[in-house]
Amino acid sequence: MGGKNLFAGTILGVAAMLASVMAQAAESPHYEAAKREGQVNWYTTLIIDTAVIPLVSAFEKRYPGVKVTYSRADSTPTILKILNEAKAGKIAADVTDGTGTSPPLQAEGLLAKYAPTGSEVYPAALKDRDGYWIANILYFMTPAINTQMVKPADVPKKLDDLLDSKWKGGKIAWSNTTSGGASFIGAVLATMGEQAGMDFLQKLSKQQIVNLGISARAAVQKVAEGEYPMALGIFNHHTIIDSEKGAPVTWLPLEPIIAPLSVESVLKDAPHPNAARLFIDFLVSEEAAQVLADVGFLPAHPKVSGRTPSLKPEGGLFKAYFASPEYVAENLAKWQKIRKDLFE
Repeated sequence: MGGKNLFAGTILGVAAMLASVMAQAAESPHYEAAKREGQVNWYTTLIIDTAVIPLVSAFEKRYPGVKVTYSRADSTPTILKILNEAKAGKIAADVTDGTGTSPPLQAEGLLAKYAPTGSEVYPAALKDRDGYWIANILYFMTPAINTQMVKPADVPKKLDDLLDSKWKGGKIAWSNTTSGGASFIGAVLATMGEQAGMDFLQKLSKQQIVNLGISARAAVQKVAEGEYPMALGIFNHHTIIDSEKGAPVTWLPLEPIIAPLSVESVLKDAPHPNAARLFIDFLVSEEAAQVLADVGFLPAHPKVSGRTPSLKPEGGLFKAYFASPEYVAENLAKWQKIRKDLFE
């Protein structure tokens, strides 16, 4: 008797779960049309194993009948792929993302205006006022230090501490890619102003910072391995990933901190427009934000703090300058030129 009751209870539980999933899916005004389209094509810059697969799995579970196909590349190849497809009159992407993808695509008239369901809870700094993009992941660019090489008394507490003679002669490194040195220079200029910021950078250039031809992520690993005591302009959540594996590395809430955004956009001529909107709605939802948080990312959703709340301003009690894709696109070449002129 007990076995039968258990079996019956299990069936009822599964049925209730399926009914709940279908009820949630039915709430979307795009779902029925999206099912008729059958799929959504996502051109993404996110890492497949870490972020793409968990997000796709969660979406397809919630919205049966809508399959996600994805193509993964960095921002520049993604932009070029979409531009070339547009010139050929064969737009294949429905949704795309990245920290720098939206400005060039918007300039060519390839993005659609769309305010996702639930986007009203996002602060203005995390979404385009005209509806061309909305953030789903935040990145905070901070210093990283090797905790075995830097004594607690020597940890920089303010920006001018980086000018101390103890940090001279190759003790500080940064990536010479889009992140790293360029982002640090952008943060200084954005918060201090042009004149005061350039005065500081001139002084900092005398510290003989090491330019690394590697990613900001790899720069964190160099610090963790003890090759350099400090790196500037790294993604603060990367230090947590390494420290959880036992590496002697941490990040510093040393202001100014610039925060570039990874944003999602719908293509204007998306071949599956309803599925595209359904997918964007999901990507900026609290559910998707929790998926990102569970795998170590910092979701932009204001109600999901992430696995380590101190990595975000409200949990770590620091200020950050949120840099829109347009702001970065307008200023990146200038930041890179300053880095080359002063630090190479």
